[in-house]
Amino acid sequence: MADDASIRTERRGRVAHLVLNRPKSINALDHEMALTMDNALHAWARDDAIETVVISGAGERGLCAGGDIVAIHRDGVELSNVDADGGAHDDHDAAASPSGRFWHDEYLLNEYIAHYPKSYVAIMDGIVMGGGVGISAHGNTRVVTDRTKLAMPEVGIGFVPDVGGTHLLAHVPDQFGTYLALTAAPIDGAEAIALGLADHYVPAEILDELVAALADRPAAEVLAQFSIEPPAAGLLEQRSWIAEAFAADDVDEIIARCRAVGSDFATKTAERIAAKSPLALRVALRSLREAQHDATLADSLRREYRVSLRSLLFPDLAEGIRAQVIDKDRNPAWRPAAAIDAAAIDAFFAPLPDDVELTFEVESSADA
Repeated sequence: MADDASIRTERRGRVAHLVLNRPKSINALDHEMALTMDNALHAWARDDAIETVVISGAGERGLCAGGDIVAIHRDGVELSNVDADGGAHDDHDAAASPSGRFWHDEYLLNEYIAHYPKSYVAIMDGIVMGGGVGISAHGNTRVVTDRTKLAMPEVGIGFVPDVGGTHLLAHVPDQFGTYLALTAAPIDGAEAIALGLADHYVPAEILDELVAALADRPAAEVLAQFSIEPPAAGLLEQRSWIAEAFAADDVDEIIARCRAVGSDFATKTAERIAAKSPLALRVALRSLREAQHDATLADSLRREYRVSLRSLLFPDLAEGIRAQVIDKDRNPAWRPAAAIDAAAIDAFFAPLPDDVELTFEVESSADA
């Protein structure tokens, strides 16, 4: 492919290498890129000459900063307002929007990556957030570095962890997944290893050597050579109180428990959560609790698709993106917690019309 294509692919020996190529936007993923990735991965899965697939990001800043939230903002503004006839938009409108179509195909890609039949080596160097987590952390071989900065920051823009993020975070022990979802806080490579969100720690300065070695040697052998013991995971020092505070099933109770700890870290954690969208926080917490009981990643992705489409119909998503990305005033006018009742939360999780629900051709019961 051309050097200016948003996805670059190349083959060398037994390796096929896919590079997200939008470095100015930290390789933010859009619909065309998701479709290109899906097509390439399916083609390589059928190619007996390919043994390993490598996914990385162009530039020095990161693998992928997430989805194209400016485009999502446009849909959110339109769909959270009344339509031309004075009525509210509905699930069909959300599904037919550019964001809805993108999420549909992106989530299918996430599910496919989770069951990829060959070694899928995701180079999670630099920033890996949102959609970047979806194309990496479901893979069977996840490489982090000393530059990794991984996060699911969606509640900060009035959204909820998606791309299978609720499935991943719900299975992180000691409520660290709930902590990550509600605070939107980033973790480093060592912490990602410790929490089970990555597999191998490789210094960033030797990544090129690692990728070159994969051309003629099995992935497991190469990773054994290049991986090193990660440094101590600093976040684990907070394990005891995080496990207790984030076990609550109510956002206000979690914030209160954090404040009661009394440490600077816990107090700042409470403040960090309190600044996020009250609606998104409550939907995210329920999403995580339900994901704990999902048999498969597909189950979580199906719920996330419902939640994502409904998020377009509520003003908090468009407002959050406006404040953080469009106007950058960092002062979103969230729907207050007092105005959120159980019915509003339930609306995010109700089944979609049959012709809108996310479906998968093949669903496995062996999701991690």
